[in-house]
Amino acid sequence: MYDHDTSKFQFVKEFIKHNYRHFNSAVVVDAAEAYANHINNGGKMLMALAGAMSTAELGITLAAMIRSGKIHAVCCTGANLEEDLFNLVAHKHYKRVPNYRDLKPEDEAELLRNKLNRVTDTCIPEEEAMRKVEGKLFSFWKKAADENKRYFPYEFIMQIISSGVLKDQYEIDEKDSWLVAACEKNIPIFVPGWEDSSLGNYFVSSVRRKQLKHYSIVKSGLETMDALIDWYLDASRHSETGFFQIGGGIAGDFSICVVPLIQQDMKMDCRLWSYFCQISDSTTSYGSYSGAVPNEKITWGKIRPDSKKFIIESDATIVAPLIFAYVLAE
Repeated sequence: MYDHDTSKFQFVKEFIKHNYRHFNSAVVVDAAEAYANHINNGGKMLMALAGAMSTAELGITLAAMIRSGKIHAVCCTGANLEEDLFNLVAHKHYKRVPNYRDLKPEDEAELLRNKLNRVTDTCIPEEEAMRKVEGKLFSFWKKAADENKRYFPYEFIMQIISSGVLKDQYEIDEKDSWLVAACEKNIPIFVPGWEDSSLGNYFVSSVRRKQLKHYSIVKSGLETMDALIDWYLDASRHSETGFFQIGGGIAGDFSICVVPLIQQDMKMDCRLWSYFCQISDSTTSYGSYSGAVPNEKITWGKIRPDSKKFIIESDATIVAPLIFAYVLAE
């Protein structure tokens, strides 16, 4: 549907190669070059997406990566799943607050009264985004319940996009939506902990209020892991597999654990992740998964000692689009 013009990314690649020579910037080059080589050699890549990346509009370059076949699966938080759709249908109603660090409690209360939910410097409009999507999504939940069918969270979102019921309300170019791109390419989106999201909360409230019959309409996190096992075994059967992680948390740990699950728990042989890159501002000394250095993952049977390993201690909203542009220049 969209032309992939590599020339506009070529300048970015050359700029990075010429200027990013030391420290974190040098790792950006190394990680991007290894990513490109991984894909060029027929490898598959899973993107783990934590943080508020959809609201940060990472979709502008992420969508191009998906359409270009540089990403083959996504594991993300429930927030990232829904917030790309929110931005797609309500972008013109978003409000940016550049001075968010200076806001007083009464300023925050005023945003609440105006039904503007703040994510750092960006406010998501409750009525135009959340309520609009909820109303449409409910009909798909209801239809599934009436037909005694069950779907994963992302599959309901794909149904909305494919149906076109919101298309006349898009407020950004759909080429900049990573969800639209994922729908076009039919790649899976694994969403552990989906209930930790606005739409997940709304789903629970719909069951509690007896508007929906039961919770099992939406497939569970355990079933999501089961589907991830199938994807990984298929993807790794004839190809090396890579893992590109933005942030940490459940999106990262859930998906990378599929390898030790297969090997240690299922007693089956499979390839380990052969490429690993994480962009994070966490440090290793706090004991968090987000700050764990790549070599720690060797002890869990997630990556090999000789896997390509990179950690970039920086802001993903700055670094990720640069790496994506570098890879897209190929």
